[in-house]
Amino acid sequence: MTLDDLPTPCLVLDRTILERNLRDMASAVARLGVPLRPHMKTAKSIDVARMALEGQPGGITVSTLAEAEYFLGHGITDMLYAVGITPQKLDRVLALNQAGARIIVITDDPMMADTIACRPMPPRTLIEIDSGEERGGVRPDSDRLLELAARLGGALAGVMTHAGHSYAGRSVPEMEQIAAGERDAIVGAATRLREAGHPISIVSAGSSPTARHAVDFAGVTELRAGVYMFGDLFQAEIETHGLDSIALTVLTSVIGHRPGKVLVDAGGIALSKDRSTEAVPHDYGFGLALDVAGRASYGYAVVRKAYQEHGVIEYEPETPIDLPVGARLRIAPNHVCMTAAAHDRYFVVDGDQEVSAIWYRVNGW
Repeated sequence: MTLDDLPTPCLVLDRTILERNLRDMASAVARLGVPLRPHMKTAKSIDVARMALEGQPGGITVSTLAEAEYFLGHGITDMLYAVGITPQKLDRVLALNQAGARIIVITDDPMMADTIACRPMPPRTLIEIDSGEERGGVRPDSDRLLELAARLGGALAGVMTHAGHSYAGRSVPEMEQIAAGERDAIVGAATRLREAGHPISIVSAGSSPTARHAVDFAGVTELRAGVYMFGDLFQAEIETHGLDSIALTVLTSVIGHRPGKVLVDAGGIALSKDRSTEAVPHDYGFGLALDVAGRASYGYAVVRKAYQEHGVIEYEPETPIDLPVGARLRIAPNHVCMTAAAHDRYFVVDGDQEVSAIWYRVNGW
């Protein structure tokens, strides 16, 4: 089976690039002397997880309990659920832990801390620390940190943070500085808790940009990163990786022509309507058009409009897309996590157009 035999739109995953991306991140964290807890929120696939765990201690990060159930069903037990826990979801976690999982939860809420602590067999819990993103978590120097620790009692296992504000960085020196701030915040929080008499065994940090570019993560016990596996146009723009490291593309068919434009059957649902590259030097619209082999043969040809099932590619006159209706293209995504979320499987290739495997992924919550 080749790419010409596949239904469009669909996901094409280049295993050769994926393997290289995994090796590069493994080398980066090895240099820092910190183990990696791969974040599976993008891939959501046991086949990818097994590759990402090679040479790592064995734990993963998940973003939904559907992922946790799926990975437990495939034999992975050590998981960090990296979204603030709620009472209803806590019940699901406890059921999964009784079934053999060892799921760690996070919170930054005092009442939720009480709810966790009062359970007969509470899960290991991390206090979420805000290291600069201002999304969730408590500041490392806040009174709330010690209050949460006291409320959690024996359920407290450590602290975690996510440097999502690294996505605002635009150079390697900026990423190094953000990573240093992330380290200082999470290690500082752990130090305060230990000085207050709380045993802290987990100091969890990470994002793909900071894991890739950090100079020193002393005091951190694990790094979490996920988008590095597949890569995307936005991560390429902020120098997490190069353009040649985008392992996941959307295969699409030409369905029509307009002057200077090509219509394809990959629209907003297949590509997502994420516009993250709008704020970086190269705005790739809703994705960059590549030829069926995954090469940038058409220059700066981008999906400028994304309707539900229609994509409109605009190309430059010097590199026209002269393809008949039914011909295939591949679209490199802006934000691969969002793009992959609309699909249920990967068609795997190994640097060519032969489909060597089909890997299924889990969706939902």
